[in-house]
Order: sequence, then structure tokens, then C-alpha cells
Amino acid sequence: MTIGHTLLGLLESGPRHGYDLKRAFDERFGHDRPLHYGQVYATMARLLKNGLVEVEGIEAGEGPDRKRYAITDAGVTDVEQWLAQPERPEPYLQSALYTKVVVALLTGRSAQDILDTQRSEHLRLMRELTRRKAGGDLPDQLICDHALFHLEADMRWLELTAARIDQLAEELTR
Repeated sequence: MTIGHTLLGLLESGPRHGYDLKRAFDERFGHDRPLHYGQVYATMARLLKNGLVEVEGIEAGEGPDRKRYAITDAGVTDVEQWLAQPERPEPYLQSALYTKVVVALLTGRSAQDILDTQRSEHLRLMRELTRRKAGGDLPDQLICDHALFHLEADMRWLELTAARIDQLAEELTR
């Protein structure tokens, strides 16, 4: 996810201070990885430099002055272009897990142990996400579903690889 584009999208509903942008981002997208304030302000400085936002006002406070940012027409266009571009599907052809399985086989270690340990970790995370989904609102349910579907695909791969581990070991030692 592009943080700059996300912050621009949040600004389309109206001008906001950096603190408000961070809070809105964290509420919608940052459940597992909230933004740092430094990230917000560095991103806003870059967007300002690129003409995608402007400072609509400055308010004095107890601490540093608070800038209120507004999206520019160029910023709206940039968000529209970003939304129109499909995300590149990740084929995972350089999977760390696959590499571990192959290295284990090449070095005489148990690839099955690696698969079993990974299966346990996937199941643990799937249970956690299922609990989170059950107690979450619709946006949280949808992001949990996205993660769960990816984990289910990984589980299918783990099962397939376990079923073919002897064949893989044989091919690797030729």
C-alpha cells in the first residue's frame, strides 16, 4: 500500500492536520502496523513538495504550529491514476519457505519437520485471524478474509509439498 496515496485519499474528504491523518490511517489501515508520526510528516512534506497537497492553514498550539493540509487538483488526479492501476499479483516464486525445504533436503535435514512447524504456525495465525474476524466490523472482517485466503493457499501448498517431498528429494539429488 502506498502511504502517500492513502493519505491523499483521506484528504479528499476535507483538510486535516497530520495528527488527524495518522489517526484516520491507523483506524482504517493500521491495525497491525500503525504509522509513525515521522512517517506522516515526511510523507506530507514530499506531497507538498510535489504539489499534491497544500497547506490550507497553520494553527498555533502548545507545541509546534499545526499545519492543516488540503489535497490539490493534481493530488486528486494522482489518486485517481493510482486507483485505476491494478496491483501486480505476487507470484511468490522466491518463497523463503520453499528455499528452506530445498536447503533442508540438500543438507540431509528433515524437510518434513519444516513443513510441520510451518503448518502449525499457519494454523495458529488462522485461529487468531478467525477470532479477530468474529469480533470485527465489516472492514476488519474483509481484511481478515484476505489474509485467511492467502494462508489457506499456503496450507494447500504445504500439504502438496509434504505429499511430494520424497519425489523432490530424489530430483534434487540427481
